[in-house]
Amino acid sequence: MSFSVSADEDTALVEQCLRGDTNAFRPLVERYQKVLFTVALRMLGDHADASDAAQNAFVRAYEKLGTYDRTHRFFSWLYRILLNECLNVQRSRRRFEPIERIEPTLAATDDPHRAAQDAEVKARVQAALAQLPRPYREVVILRHFADLSYHEMAETLAIPEKTVKSRLYSARQRLGELLLGWDGER
Repeated sequence: MSFSVSADEDTALVEQCLRGDTNAFRPLVERYQKVLFTVALRMLGDHADASDAAQNAFVRAYEKLGTYDRTHRFFSWLYRILLNECLNVQRSRRRFEPIERIEPTLAATDDPHRAAQDAEVKARVQAALAQLPRPYREVVILRHFADLSYHEMAETLAIPEKTVKSRLYSARQRLGELLLGWDGER
């Protein structure tokens, strides 16, 4: 997903909202709801929690729209709100919730063995993601599940692009170790 085309449009919609046009917020929700849910799901590992976090992020964003700094992309601001919502959910959990709570969606297939393998791979990837430190998990999610460019990731996370690349490299190395028993030093 590339947000460069919509940055000016996002700002215009925010301005409309601030002038009292509550319907102007709807296109922002429609544009970002899928990516926010995907990010929250990868961060939290639970459909219901991810849905709540994404919805709460939009509510908080709407309530705090007047604090949005127009020199930054709307998505970057919204992402930080979502991240805070995800952290709130994680803090509210008394204990670690097993990754098995994720209900993989399986495409209809004539090969149940293949469907079971696909579900197992998805569960292993999610479990490995959950083991990554948050900064590594964020860059993997933004790159591979939200499809952001390095530049967009840097802007969203408010870190230099070189740091994004470094974290992504390290995260991929760690995922290789976790998923494949691969030693990146070879």
